[in-house]
Amino acid sequence: MPLLLVEDDRELAHGLSSSLAQSDYATDVVFDGQAAIDACKSTSYDLVILDLGLPDMDGLEVLRRLRKAGMTTPVLILTARFDLDDRVSGLDAGGDDYLAKPFALPELEARIRALLRRGAPQESRIQFCDIVFEPATRQASIHGRELALTAAEASVLKLLLRRPGRVVSKTQFVDDIYDHADEKNPAMIEVFISRLRRKLAEANSQTLIRALRGLGYRLEEAAHE
Repeated sequence: MPLLLVEDDRELAHGLSSSLAQSDYATDVVFDGQAAIDACKSTSYDLVILDLGLPDMDGLEVLRRLRKAGMTTPVLILTARFDLDDRVSGLDAGGDDYLAKPFALPELEARIRALLRRGAPQESRIQFCDIVFEPATRQASIHGRELALTAAEASVLKLLLRRPGRVVSKTQFVDDIYDHADEKNPAMIEVFISRLRRKLAEANSQTLIRALRGLGYRLEEAAHE
């Protein structure tokens, strides 16, 4: 996923770019506002990470110009300014999220993931065996009967449905469900899986969630006698 990082502190910019590369993000780096505007004209980015303290123009002005030009890409604002008025101004100018300096890299990456999910194209219906899942509404049904799922249960089921017959590890579930590092709780995955199994059984589903010790979970179609 191509990202654009707009940051005039070159040491910080290169450090963030290198760290994001380790998480498989391809990041272009520019150091001033005009370069950011030019980059967005020539490249379609999935996310822009924008510092407000730029040398040639204020970051909010850059953001206004990008939005005026029709850019709909999510923008994560980085700034040392964190007064309420500054946050409101940033959001009103077209920002999608705000992160105050100094920040921890895991929080930055969590916010990037959240914005990329929010800005992703709408997914089409997913179907496996007798389960039908609508990503837009996060609703699942079996033989036309809707399953009452919590948000976390829906996230677990969606990830399994995306990889039918393949093993999904606890780490993959945790990274998909939780945006912030301090919320992550791998032990809860077993709880969500248990609840999903019960609800599938109550709906007489022919779909099974199989546990593979030390590896994770896999969605399977029940074998017919």
